Amino acid sequence: MLKFDEKGLIPVVVQDATSGEVLMLGYADKEALQRTLDSGEVWFYSRSRQELWHKGATSGSILKLHSIAKDCDSDAILIRAEPTGPVCHTGNWSCFFQQLEDEDTV
Repeated sequence: MLKFDEKGLIPVVVQDATSGEVLMLGYADKEALQRTLDSGEVWFYSRSRQELWHKGATSGSILKLHSIAKDCDSDAILIRAEPTGPVCHTGNWSCFFQQLEDEDTV
C-alpha cells in the first residue's frame, strides 16, 4: 500500500522511458494516480494551485505512461513515460538542467 504524506500526496519522479533521463519531480494524490492509470497519460496534483493537473494540458507536451513503480518504502513513485515535447515549463527537455552552485547550498 502506498504511503501518502499528511496532505495526501506522494512524490513522483518522472523518467524518460527511452533514454532513462530524469525529467521532473511532481506530486500526486490518489485521484491523480487513478487518472494516470485510467488515461495512460500522467496526471499530478499541483501544490501551488491546489488542483489536479494533466501534464501537457496547456503546453501540449504530455507524458505517455509506460510504467509505474514504487520505492522500497512505498513513499515515492517512479513513472517511466514518453514525453511528446519539452517537459519543463521553461521549455527545457528536463527540469533538471541547472548545475548546483556554491551559493545554492545552505
